Amino acid sequence: MCSIMGFSKKTYTKEEIQPYFDRTKSRGPDMSRIIETPSGYLCFHRLAIMGLTEAGMQPFELDGDYVVCNGEIYGFRPLKRQLSEKYEFKSGSDCEILLPLFHEYGLSMFSRLDAEFALIIYDSMTDSLVAARDPIGIRPLFYGYDKDGAIMFASEAKNLVGLCDEVCPFPPGHYYAYGKFIRYADLTTVKKYTTDDLEAVCHNIRNKLIAGVDKRLDADAPLGFLLSGGLDSSLVCAISSLILGKKIRTFAIGMDKDAIDLKYAREVADYIGADHTEVFMTRQQVLDSLEEVIAMLGTWDITTIRASMGMYLCCKAIHEQTDIRVLLTGEISDELFGYKYTDFAPSAQAFQDEAKKRVDELYMYDVLRADRCISVNSLEARVPFGDLDFVKYVMSIDPKLKLNTYDMGKYLLRHAFENDHLLPDDILWRQKAAFSDAVGHSMVDDLKAYAEEKYTDEEFETLRRKYDYCPPFTKESLLYREIFEKYYPGQAPMIRDFWMPNKSWEGCNVNDPSARVLANYGASGQ
Repeated sequence: MCSIMGFSKKTYTKEEIQPYFDRTKSRGPDMSRIIETPSGYLCFHRLAIMGLTEAGMQPFELDGDYVVCNGEIYGFRPLKRQLSEKYEFKSGSDCEILLPLFHEYGLSMFSRLDAEFALIIYDSMTDSLVAARDPIGIRPLFYGYDKDGAIMFASEAKNLVGLCDEVCPFPPGHYYAYGKFIRYADLTTVKKYTTDDLEAVCHNIRNKLIAGVDKRLDADAPLGFLLSGGLDSSLVCAISSLILGKKIRTFAIGMDKDAIDLKYAREVADYIGADHTEVFMTRQQVLDSLEEVIAMLGTWDITTIRASMGMYLCCKAIHEQTDIRVLLTGEISDELFGYKYTDFAPSAQAFQDEAKKRVDELYMYDVLRADRCISVNSLEARVPFGDLDFVKYVMSIDPKLKLNTYDMGKYLLRHAFENDHLLPDDILWRQKAAFSDAVGHSMVDDLKAYAEEKYTDEEFETLRRKYDYCPPFTKESLLYREIFEKYYPGQAPMIRDFWMPNKSWEGCNVNDPSARVLANYGASGQ
């Protein structure tokens, strides 16, 4: 992970913007630089992952143009060889190819990138900034306008709070140039479904996921793997272990008294021969970390905050106790293949519409959680299920095949790897438990109980009325909103809504985002 900022005008001095930029120093603790352009500034905090020497430090410069990028450009080596015929490269950094690509292809460059990126280019020809974000929004980017109406960009909302009145998420799959936001990629709008049958679909899922994992194992810094014991992270770990042909380092976290998934994570780690570490957290650690986690996340959403507690504390232990710099995770599978609640989808089209909505909004929920929990601990996240080719293909599968008519959620993904025996059968075919519940049901119960103790019923009714936008509807949600407003006053619209099951579907009209409240939860949490 790195941190970037860009200012289109010099409304503020370098000295004035420095403390705002340093709010995200943990994203890039290795080196820092702020440069002046003729009209503004570009800022960069570096976490060295590819091209570890000082030559890989940004901003990169080419003929008066500059770029800062927080990202990984997958498949950059063949692009670099092609560009080397015309351009001279000085580092091993993947991001050094960006300005040559800009010079060769202009704004069409972004659709050529297989990547997780957020970038800002200073274009000397127009004396203006160009910014862009990857199609899913795996890498964060925000923008706002200063008191004179000049645009500014930053990796996190916290960089901009106090510099502009309204902080907005930069829309994924868009670039900004010459005063306009333009969509250059849309992975979720499907004009025609693939005609592949079930076996062909599963064959393609298998091959494309393996390819997505493979390209994310390319790093000059040490790799680690988050392993919950669920299907998604277990597959990522098993595939990685096979590709690398060596013992990988896996990490799992759970409550000290009722962790559901630690035993499954241990089973997977033993099966694939991983060097496995278990991290335990206590009720007091969870409560003590709550404000820090909400300040770090920049959200008031219930399920995002719950799921961040374990991930944050696990990544904190990894940062403090190991030399790991890069973590592979299992995010984005649920949005593509379904949650527990999507078992209630009334039709194939309803399932598809819900998947589109969830993938389009990922940057506000699970992707935001993974980025902040990992980056605040000076680590980099890589998300194989977010591979662009993989996402595009899975979205193109006829949703009739994705509906849970198999009495087993995510059947396509499970069946795709059934004959490989990468995982024990009881893991491959285990019903899903949500991560926030799987670290231990007591964690969510502890948070709810803490909120109940904090507010009387009258205080709750009075305080919740302060908020017109997405008003809190439980004491827990009020607690989170109050902490959020302390650090991001008036910025609640950065998040679209509470992440909840689709309440319009029968069986899904619930008042808690946990799958535990659904009738089909069954044995998921055992």
